[in-house]
Amino acid sequence: MGKFNFKDSIDFEAVREKAEVFYSNIGSVHCPYFQSKVAFNAKGIRHLKFKSDEVARPREDQYSRLKLVHLAPEVLKLSKTVQGIWNTQCFETQKTNSRWKRSLKNVTFYEFMAVLNNVRVKVIVKEVLGGEKHFWSVIPFWGIDKDKSKRVLHSGDPEND
Repeated sequence: MGKFNFKDSIDFEAVREKAEVFYSNIGSVHCPYFQSKVAFNAKGIRHLKFKSDEVARPREDQYSRLKLVHLAPEVLKLSKTVQGIWNTQCFETQKTNSRWKRSLKNVTFYEFMAVLNNVRVKVIVKEVLGGEKHFWSVIPFWGIDKDKSKRVLHSGDPEND
C-alpha cells in the first residue's frame, strides 16, 4: 500500500490544514521552462478540493493531492521540459463591471512530471489566454491492486508497492 492513501478524518484535517498553510505562503515560483513565474493562487488550491463549482472531490482524492502539494513548487522550479501541452476552450468565470460573468476562453494546460523524494507526480499549470500562468493541480501516480480492484498510490518503492 502506498504512503499517500487516505487513512481517517483526523489525519485528513491535519493534512488539509498543513497543505493550506504551506500553499498560502508560496506566492509564485520561477519555472525555467517558461522563463517566467508561475503563480500559486486561490484557483489552484480550490481545484485540489473541488472538481467544479460546488462539487467537492471525494476526501480520498483531496487527501492524496493535498499530501503532495508540497512537491509542486519544486517540480516547477526544476522543470526545463514539458511532458504535455493541451489546448482547449473552457468557460471561465471573471468579474467585469462588478458582475461575475462566464465566457468561453482559450486555455492551455501544461503537464510536468517528476520523481522527487521517491514519489512520482504530475503537476499541471493552467494559462487562460491573456492571463497569468498558475498552478492548477498535482496528480499522484497510482496503480490498481489486482486483488481488490482498488486504486493504490505508489510511493516509488517497487519492492514494497
